[in-house]
Amino acid sequence: QVQLVETGGGLVQAGDSRRLSCASSGRPFNNHNMGWFRQAPGKEREFVAAISRDGITTIYPDSVKDRFTVSRDNAKSTMYLQMNSLRPEDTAVYYCAAHRDEKAWRPKQENKYDYWGQGTQVTVSS
Repeated sequence: QVQLVETGGGLVQAGDSRRLSCASSGRPFNNHNMGWFRQAPGKEREFVAAISRDGITTIYPDSVKDRFTVSRDNAKSTMYLQMNSLRPEDTAVYYCAAHRDEKAWRPKQENKYDYWGQGTQVTVSS
């Protein structure tokens, strides 16, 4: 079992930066590829970023590419999401998730992530 807790959300202005953290406990952190997802009011949850077990490979959708950076520190069992140049459309609840502990990695597929945090709200004002 994996327990995940996101922190770092809050109120920011457009153009500001923010770093989210996801602390993991339970199963060994480095067993899991990890991901970030977000859900804005009235919209479905969408993929934000993914990172491989060793932190070498990262994946982003076009909506955040060049602005967001995902990283992890396996010694601290923590994943991060650095968000720069924030826009009002980035406003959402941000969730961290641990991918199913299996050989195949499907970084963008929500249903392949078995463990989720409670979410942290990021609100970007214009």
